[in-house]
Amino acid sequence: MKRKKFIIFPLLLAGVVMLFQYFSSEKFTNPITGRSARVALSSEQEEALGLQSFQEVLSQSEVVESGTEHEFVVKVAERLARATGDDARDFRWAVSLVRNPQANAFCLPGGKIVVFTGILPHAENDAGLATVMGHEMAHAIARHGSQRLLRSSLAQTFLTGASFSMGDMDYRDRQAVMAALGAGAQYGVLLPFSREHESEADEMGLLYMARAGYDPRESISFWERMSQAGGGGAPEFMSTHPSHGTRIEQLKTLMPKAIAEYERTGGRQVLER
Repeated sequence: MKRKKFIIFPLLLAGVVMLFQYFSSEKFTNPITGRSARVALSSEQEEALGLQSFQEVLSQSEVVESGTEHEFVVKVAERLARATGDDARDFRWAVSLVRNPQANAFCLPGGKIVVFTGILPHAENDAGLATVMGHEMAHAIARHGSQRLLRSSLAQTFLTGASFSMGDMDYRDRQAVMAALGAGAQYGVLLPFSREHESEADEMGLLYMARAGYDPRESISFWERMSQAGGGGAPEFMSTHPSHGTRIEQLKTLMPKAIAEYERTGGRQVLER
């Protein structure tokens, strides 16, 4: 029986396309960590998509527009936004509280923040909420979504090239190899890349909350509460987020720098503006 061939040309072509995708993309340097990365979209494109998504979320949600919880969220958001300073000088910050039992919050590109009421009991206080919101705002400032989009596009180009290269293989063999390649891309590249973003957002958010006058040590207490509430979960290598234990240990490592920032500013520079 004739052995099925592996054709190298489609994979080489995919490599050329990947190089073009990567080097034609915009280079971005994180203002806090100094890490350089490539992004798929321009700042203007990110802002437009962020605003569109923000409007869609609000149109499909029960928005809380007044009351104690609303005032609580707005106050923390305003202090953190001022604390970001020049890191987000082109952002048009906005925050909305949505009635939803999920313990969640997110910040879309351009500075559009959504907080679910379900996160508030876990936050417990201003500093707890600042931990969450500072982290999410950091994701937007670091342009993590655009970085992930580029990385996913590169991975898809590679897998497409690999699929065409194996077009003459036995169907079951081809499916097995593609499954292995897909798993390798997911667990070896995409998920660690997301966890790197989470850790970077933790570092940035910790400094932002300290500059805003919130004690960064409260972030440890918040994640301990989340760990107790979350119970078990997928192994860390299968998750887009670090485990709570890993996150807490990383925050402890970063804490001296954050405490120094907190003690230096005491929130006074932010509050006096």
